[in-house]
Amino acid sequence: MTGWLRGLSPVRRALAASIALLVAVAGVSAAAAIRGGSAGPAATGPAGAGPASAGQSGAGQSAASGPGTGGPGARGRGTTRPPGSTPGGREPDPGSQPRYPAQDRPGPVLLVPGYGGKSGDLSVLASRITDTGRKAIVVRLPDHGTGDLTADARVLNRAVTRALRHGAPSVDVIGYSAGGVIALIWARNDDGALKARRVITLGAPFHGTTVAALAQDFVPRLCPVACRQLVPGSGLLTRLDAPPGPSQPPWLSLWTTDDLVVTPPASARLSGALNVPVQAICPGRQISHEQLPVDPVVVAIVLRAISRGPLRYPATASCAG
Repeated sequence: MTGWLRGLSPVRRALAASIALLVAVAGVSAAAAIRGGSAGPAATGPAGAGPASAGQSGAGQSAASGPGTGGPGARGRGTTRPPGSTPGGREPDPGSQPRYPAQDRPGPVLLVPGYGGKSGDLSVLASRITDTGRKAIVVRLPDHGTGDLTADARVLNRAVTRALRHGAPSVDVIGYSAGGVIALIWARNDDGALKARRVITLGAPFHGTTVAALAQDFVPRLCPVACRQLVPGSGLLTRLDAPPGPSQPPWLSLWTTDDLVVTPPASARLSGALNVPVQAICPGRQISHEQLPVDPVVVAIVLRAISRGPLRYPATASCAG
């Protein structure tokens, strides 16, 4: 076991150690319950071309409320913001209100990887987006996504700015895991509602994850800045845990109840978003955190969510994939 852990990268060693601790704690609790006799509780080219990471050189360079459950009856069902209206329900003032992105004019799609910054995690989803004729840009994060998430949000903003300067009417942003937290920081700090047509997040720990807390407590040398920022109750997450304001674009947050990385899984619930556990659409479907960007059901929901049609709660899906 020790030899296997040494062969992993520092990021994966921290994650493996934390999950092992979770399993150990669960085992001790179960044993105690038994003994007690009671139950324990890129920029891409033409359609078909592979995605490119933002930051590559050459032509075409690109760059709340507390946790709960979501379902068809969750608050915010339907379009988060009708096309042409302002976020937060404010009435537009023709003389002073900025123009928000038109919902029927999709631009390029920026995909933000999670903790560890592996752009390959999003290659399948990026390719599927490219197949629809859209441009897909996988954002390359500094420090492999383990550094300051606020700095990563600035990297995302530079990628968005490049896309808009090249004539895009807006962007769609897809954030996987901690990439969803980066997207939220960006939306709050950089007027995301003026630039993003909509945002989709997959298993994003908006309220942190106990895995990060365990890593910070038991293997602190393997818990860098981003890990510490993802500890529940961290200063960063406390600042983000506020009612949605006018800077939050239309938002769909997807997660899986089988998540063992973002714990509890409903940490992905975001105030003002369409909050959807995949199992509310496909009961009994088993999807791990790592499978979220590649699972056929999730990919299909994402592709519909970034289509020209309005952003709605995905009430139906083909669950046989």
